[in-house]
Amino acid sequence: MINSIGVIGSGQMGGGIAQVAATSGISVTIFDTFPGAAERCKGVHKKSLAKFVEKGKLSQADADAALARIRYVDTLDGLRGSEWVVEAIVENAQIKRELFSKLAAMFPDERTVLATNTSSISITEIAAAAGPAASRVVGMHFFNPVPLMQLVEVIPALQTAADVVERTMSLATRMGKTPLKANDRAGFISNRVLMPMINEAFYAWMEGVAEPDAIDGIMKLGCNFPMGPLRLADYIGLDTCANIMNVLADGLGSDRYRPCPLLRQLVTAGRLGDKSGRGVFEYLKK
Repeated sequence: MINSIGVIGSGQMGGGIAQVAATSGISVTIFDTFPGAAERCKGVHKKSLAKFVEKGKLSQADADAALARIRYVDTLDGLRGSEWVVEAIVENAQIKRELFSKLAAMFPDERTVLATNTSSISITEIAAAAGPAASRVVGMHFFNPVPLMQLVEVIPALQTAADVVERTMSLATRMGKTPLKANDRAGFISNRVLMPMINEAFYAWMEGVAEPDAIDGIMKLGCNFPMGPLRLADYIGLDTCANIMNVLADGLGSDRYRPCPLLRQLVTAGRLGDKSGRGVFEYLKK
């Protein structure tokens, strides 16, 4: 049984993964390169766990215990000793390859799994960078917001050992998630299906088929979506959507997956969605 997890990246995804692991009884060490990121993440954890207590989904004692299980460090070396490592950094293939090359050297134990939370980049490519540790690399794609979303997409690389896949499925289940396996193809299942739909919504807007409110309203009311595709794009981040679409286009060898010109234009203008205060829609600063 896994007793300790190291998480790299303390943003929405990394912070969420750390929280879910801690509430499952697992000790967590979380690292981020950005100054002050650890303290911000700790504040997010306190607020998030308090909301779970307020809604009766967690006792105060359990929330306190979960927070006590999380250790925040400011160096990668601080993760040494972790039995499982999950990477949740920027969606950039080169940066991930460099990181997994370091992790392979840092964690020589054959039982230590090196997992990536990438939503679109080839797991086989990331595993190749880990050299002799390639068989221990696996995709473990959580969904945002991690404490609320049920799914974990489990994606083995071509090199991933069968027992690593089984252990990943078991760990995800222990963390209260439903693991479903996908093969290592660009975008896996979730983004292979979702991103073209989002892209088509941008084309519909660009070509004057309808305005954003109508596009999202029609998809919500007509298709029973909880959130319209353009609003969802803002929530994900327009830059992230564009990056994933380019990964799909390159990985699948088809320009039909390239981001819509209007989407690219919004990204160039710095309208990235929720995180910048404006994307397709405008958001009031809190």
